[in-house]
Amino acid sequence: MLIGVPKEIYPGENRVALIPSGIDALLSAGFEVVVQEGAGDNAHFSDEDYRTCGASIAPSAQSLYDQADIVLKVRQPLDEEVPLLKQDSTLICMLDAWFNVPLVKQLAARNVRSFALEFIPRTTRAQSMDVLSSMGAISGYRSVLSGAMELPQYFPMLMTAAGTIHPAKVFIVGAGVAGLMAISTARRLGAVVEAYDTRAEVREQVESLGAKFVEFDLPQEEGGATGGYATEKSEEFYRKQREQMQAKVAQADLVITTAAIPGKMSPRLITKDMLHYMKKGSVIVDLAAERGGNVEGTVAGHKAYIDGVTIIGYTDHPGRVPVHASQLLTKNITTFLLNMAGEGQLKIDMEDDIVAATLITEAGEIKHEGLKAQAEKE
Repeated sequence: MLIGVPKEIYPGENRVALIPSGIDALLSAGFEVVVQEGAGDNAHFSDEDYRTCGASIAPSAQSLYDQADIVLKVRQPLDEEVPLLKQDSTLICMLDAWFNVPLVKQLAARNVRSFALEFIPRTTRAQSMDVLSSMGAISGYRSVLSGAMELPQYFPMLMTAAGTIHPAKVFIVGAGVAGLMAISTARRLGAVVEAYDTRAEVREQVESLGAKFVEFDLPQEEGGATGGYATEKSEEFYRKQREQMQAKVAQADLVITTAAIPGKMSPRLITKDMLHYMKKGSVIVDLAAERGGNVEGTVAGHKAYIDGVTIIGYTDHPGRVPVHASQLLTKNITTFLLNMAGEGQLKIDMEDDIVAATLITEAGEIKHEGLKAQAEKE
């Protein structure tokens, strides 16, 4: 079977699904690889790099899709890409399926077998395939750098002849993969860091990185996390959380919010009223901006300025580190693919929990039960 890697055309996307060093494992497994001309340019991998590693180069997207039995992408295909997919081909990418049900329907109608990488379960066996963790770590790292560059002050404590500079105070909401990386990055830069999470069990991880774990007096609700992901809480829970969070937000120079819930819009954690109590010149980086944001006033993809506070709503943090983001994605995607491979062919085993969790469409049908039910409603 022939694996195709197209150039990403999603606005602002700089990553590529397969870097040259990942090709050898696919060739050894019996696959052939074709890469669209210029696919790796934005991630600083040349066509010659791909040729040297054993891939052929397709001169256009059309010629690539005409050949490819398996298509590896970073982002979901846009409307102009869907008709290019061959009937009975296989698509592996981050489909963002819960928010792209019309796309899922189109893929089923075209008889495309599709896998959504964001549905990979957070289990020990799937760790090397977990794209959300890989990209979350990069987002956490970049969020601190973005915030530090926007903040009108130093991060570390400095003692100089002209006086003492006090360290920046950073408050991080959410101690998942992104939050923990943000903590470690902010600490390396010399900030005083506090972090909050609804899951008390992450305290040890937070404190091991040198941050103070913040606790709020909140109602106990069932289901702190499912499959390693946060779960949705009641509006009363969020209301009380905002009330107690206001004091911490008001003290901080930089706030980073990371709260996201799979398949749902982001919970609103910081309101405009809370922004009014923040220091002038303080900064918020909202890592949940793509799904409405944790902060009232976040503008996805842009900066916003409210009451002297800068709110950064970038949605492409991993794409701002395309070399290493593409390197990690290559490992995630090739490991996922090779888990289903045998003698250059795909062997779909629905007894495999990873395959069962990620298979979205096949043989003209929507296989994912949740998405199928949602599609029938729309």
